[in-house]
Amino acid sequence: MGDLLDRFEPILAAMPAVRSPEGHVHFKNKLMWTLAILLLYFTLTNIDIFGLSPQSQDIFGLWRALLAGASGSLLHLGIGPIVTASIVLQLLKGAGILQIDTSDARGQVMYMGLQKMLIFVMIIVEALPMVVSGMMMPDPSVAAQLFGGNMLAVSLLIFLQLCIGGLLVVLMDEVVTKWGVGSGVGLFIVAGVSQGLVNGFLNWQTGTDPFPIGFFPRLFAIGTSGANFLEYFGTDMLALITTIVIFMVIVYVESTRIEIPLAHTAVRGARARFPVKLIYASVLPMILVRVLQANIQMIGMFLSNAGITVLGEFQNQQPINGLMWYIAPINQPQDWMWWLSELGHAPWEILFRMGIDITVMVVGGAIFALFWVKTAGLDSKDVARQIQRSGMHIPGYRRNAQVLEKYLDRYIPRITVIGGAFIGVLSVVANLFGVIGAVGGTGLLLAVSITYRLYEEVASQQIMEMYPFMRSFFGKE
Repeated sequence: MGDLLDRFEPILAAMPAVRSPEGHVHFKNKLMWTLAILLLYFTLTNIDIFGLSPQSQDIFGLWRALLAGASGSLLHLGIGPIVTASIVLQLLKGAGILQIDTSDARGQVMYMGLQKMLIFVMIIVEALPMVVSGMMMPDPSVAAQLFGGNMLAVSLLIFLQLCIGGLLVVLMDEVVTKWGVGSGVGLFIVAGVSQGLVNGFLNWQTGTDPFPIGFFPRLFAIGTSGANFLEYFGTDMLALITTIVIFMVIVYVESTRIEIPLAHTAVRGARARFPVKLIYASVLPMILVRVLQANIQMIGMFLSNAGITVLGEFQNQQPINGLMWYIAPINQPQDWMWWLSELGHAPWEILFRMGIDITVMVVGGAIFALFWVKTAGLDSKDVARQIQRSGMHIPGYRRNAQVLEKYLDRYIPRITVIGGAFIGVLSVVANLFGVIGAVGGTGLLLAVSITYRLYEEVASQQIMEMYPFMRSFFGKE
């Protein structure tokens, strides 16, 4: 594998990329870049794909909050290709097949180039089946007006627009990462979830019953109509309570940490602490788990539409039987509360499906958290090397990177696994009881956690603007 990567090194190094800043980017400029990309993101989500039929199906309808895209828009794919490429790379690196040392500049260039190449491949892999399978249907009127009734030409146009939208997401993510605050992936998730929450609270449109979908309009309409409050608003109250509880738990857990004392080697009295949070790997590994599930469901849906129902049948983009139904995640209370509505499955089957979902989220959360820490350079070895380079050491221990690594091994691997499993449980609980808006429990977890960490990064950026000497200490310059 190493020899193959060496042969492809010129290609990987030549992958198109956003130019990195040559020096320090002022905090105000970072905010401007971040806000500009956010505005561009919302603009692109409101530009519909030209030539797309209104009868088209959105196979990722239940995953919109995670994929950070808008159905039928230029950003229809969202961050799906980026996350899928990350899953492939982390699995290859975790299995020892991909051996790239990201601690040096050459390894970083090769890894980033390989990741970008995989993202481009995933854009095609995700966009092409949507068009070929008939999910993204061409509009006959557009074909008749512009292409003489040639539906294939319209399908090709739709495919090109999907690819362009996917490339724009990659470039916007790079702009935020290099020139802005946080990451583009996190920013887009927060934007999508926030939009879903506002819609969930204030939407006046009606759903399956005569009352509005939004929480406050629905509360007002049911209260003034004299309808049965528990029957029509019970699950909405449960969703509100779950939303508040999840928000409070994530904020509390984000502040729960073990602080490792550090002292500076050259400056007497200079001390600091290295925090190891309970959610050390952040909530982002949950994206990897959910997107992996979404890709599996996408394969099942394609097979079902092609008449191959050995894995299960689909109706309205949802599995109704077979293996795909059992491994499909539970997204709302109506998916498992058989006493409220007829689900077409025996209670033991529903409980078995719940057990599979919990197992996948807990085990998958722990595994992907370990992969994420290793890939992101947050494991004991990389952290020890970073502390050593900064001139810090742990008081009472030898000033040696290997000693630091052994000390950190007491905490980082264990906390990573515990944090990943805990977030998996919390995500399942949030999905079981529902949250406000069509964002899902995992989407809400991600939004709250990313926002909290974005707040911490903004605070640290402001401190480094006030005290410029700290930029070199934290490796920001």
